[in-house]
Amino acid sequence: MVRVTALASADLWYHYGRTRHASDRTVPDTFRWAWGQDCGPGPDVLGDLSGLCVADLGAGAARHAAHLAVHHRPAQVVAVDASPAQHTMATDLYGHLAPRLQLVRSDVVEHLQAAPGTYDVLYSVFGAVDFTEPRHLLPAAASALRRGGRLVFSTLAHYLSGAPAQPDVEHADIPAKTPDGGPVTMRRWVLQGHVWAKLLDEAGFTRISGDLLPAGQGPRAADTLLLTACRGPLP
Repeated sequence: MVRVTALASADLWYHYGRTRHASDRTVPDTFRWAWGQDCGPGPDVLGDLSGLCVADLGAGAARHAAHLAVHHRPAQVVAVDASPAQHTMATDLYGHLAPRLQLVRSDVVEHLQAAPGTYDVLYSVFGAVDFTEPRHLLPAAASALRRGGRLVFSTLAHYLSGAPAQPDVEHADIPAKTPDGGPVTMRRWVLQGHVWAKLLDEAGFTRISGDLLPAGQGPRAADTLLLTACRGPLP
């Protein structure tokens, strides 16, 4: 069967997380950056969130955002996702956590561009940073952060096939499904660390650092690249 590139209006996340949604309605006790969600650092990488305004970029069902809202005393966590299906699941699971957890259905770049200087911390766990043109997303993230604010994101250090990450700003077309199950492709950016660092620098970030988190155990294990940066210049 031939795959075709998905139309922009198709909800390619319709099927994602549905099995877990039916069986697990809890607020997670843990928050992990690693691909396997079974090892590596936790939310401490974000720093002390007490009283801060935080946004999850590409939050999906908002499980990470719910954990932060319940366990880390932010003023507010805004979980942003463009998928109607994911937003519906998040609302069903965690709508009761409002107003500390705000669930927003929106294109992430559009949301950030409309919120200059709003956030203290932005983060993405294999979320919007992976699936959005970085030359659009990262400048929008910088503009939405207050001076000295932090962006933290985890992304694949290599393709799930084992192929190396891209040495330039190039996307790959990966398999996906439309809501009715039709095969399509969607774009994913799997970039080498120095490429991400250059993009962050060009977007106006400073104090850029990256860590490689080795894969844990499991059939789909993969190394994770964890990057942190601050909006500069610092005050």
